[in-house]
Amino acid sequence: MAAAPDLTELKQDLTRRMDGALDALKREFGGLRTGRASPALLDPVKVEAYGSMMPLNQVATVAVSEARMITVQVWDRSMINSVVAAIRDCGLGLNPQPDGQLVRVPLPILTEERRNELAKTAAKYAESARIAVRGVRRDGMEQIKAWEKKHDISEDDERDWSEEVQKLTDGYIKKLDESLAEKEKDIRQV
Repeated sequence: MAAAPDLTELKQDLTRRMDGALDALKREFGGLRTGRASPALLDPVKVEAYGSMMPLNQVATVAVSEARMITVQVWDRSMINSVVAAIRDCGLGLNPQPDGQLVRVPLPILTEERRNELAKTAAKYAESARIAVRGVRRDGMEQIKAWEKKHDISEDDERDWSEEVQKLTDGYIKKLDESLAEKEKDIRQV
């Protein structure tokens, strides 16, 4: 015989999955360039090193030295050219400048057009996260309906539990919207 349905377990599972969507959105936002330097900006950069592609942070230390300057301290001097090429070709419009084992990455000022593009991209990322959260909600609602159909829970429980799942979903949608508003504010700042 199957264990009795448990709202707490269901909410924990849904919360874990919704947290995943929120974390994924924050990682996506970390890769969007705003006016300020951030080491997270170079997280997606992969460098050809020792015969394979490796994340930049596994061959160098990435730091922010000024508000508009990222520095990359490469550990192996022979990797300098690979690191410079990887940063230049990553699609962020950056122009790295090698200086010994240090690579300086100045951040150019964003044009209004580029800011608008970044804001649209951020909105797309947020919408994808909303869709993921709504998908998790749908799975939870289907589980609750299945339990009610099998008479594992009452109709009243089904209604109450569905309301709980909806409240949880609304809270996560609000968090996603707040993250988007904060990112758009960062993008718009000069």
